[in-house]
Amino acid sequence: MAVGGREKVNGALQIGGARSYSKKTRGLFDALYDELKLRNYSYKTFKSYRSHIKDFAEYFAPKHPRELEVGDVRKYLIHLVQDKRMSAGTIGQAMSALKFMYAELYKRPFMLEGIPRPFKEYKLPVVLSLEEVKAVFDSLTNFKHKIMLMLVYSAGLRVGEMVRLRPSDVDSDRMMIHIRGAKGRKDRYTILSEVVLAGLRDYWRAYRPEKWLFEGQEKGKPYSVRSAERVFEGAARKAGISKDVSIHSLRHAFATHLLEQGTDIKFIQKLLGHSRVSTTEIYTHVSRKDVGLIRSPIESIMQPKGKKTT
Repeated sequence: MAVGGREKVNGALQIGGARSYSKKTRGLFDALYDELKLRNYSYKTFKSYRSHIKDFAEYFAPKHPRELEVGDVRKYLIHLVQDKRMSAGTIGQAMSALKFMYAELYKRPFMLEGIPRPFKEYKLPVVLSLEEVKAVFDSLTNFKHKIMLMLVYSAGLRVGEMVRLRPSDVDSDRMMIHIRGAKGRKDRYTILSEVVLAGLRDYWRAYRPEKWLFEGQEKGKPYSVRSAERVFEGAARKAGISKDVSIHSLRHAFATHLLEQGTDIKFIQKLLGHSRVSTTEIYTHVSRKDVGLIRSPIESIMQPKGKKTT
């Protein structure tokens, strides 16, 4: 979805329900919106940049960002690290927003030159087992909620991709799902499960969706990402899942389980929509496909007498 949804209300800019800003900074967000729109950036990127730049502007208020120097940017980033204790990923997003503002809007790219990006932690995804995934599905009594989560897992979807699906994106003839405008503004196809297709047909007969495959409470509006996240959170809690998981964990589980079944990692890369296979290779570190065959040496040490090791 390209940047959109802007309108004037009583002369003040309103973007996606955001509050109006002071006259001093309102022009900044107008310019940011227009510059991102020209580049066809997503609305999600705009909201992220706006949020970071707003926090930056408020930190130095009443000074305008145009009045600041390189040292001020460094001071703010140190504040995010030391005082806010933000993650490396969030600080990286803030730096991207500030870089765009200074390089593209104010033509001062030197403002972030020489400032290193924080070292990003390398964390492995938490993976649900096949039994845990089934327990999540079984805990749901609402059919719509159940088929939503089943679709996310069966096709390896991001939650934002699932809520933006249209009925026409489900190709039952080719048994594929067309994902439009995914991360990086890329289209791709992923697999359609026969089990999920049968469920979707039952869902279609019951709900008759029109514009969006999964509509929210308001007719013609897609189901919200946050509502879908809450559905998963409630289901995981009811299923007794103690792991630190989110709805995105279903996508992780999809990739890991495919790998354990022997699916070539190149195919998994395409299904997930990763630009580089190195991104997909993270699942080799959490898969039991090879590690599960390795026998710990303690088994030999603690082997009961009379029982031969294999």
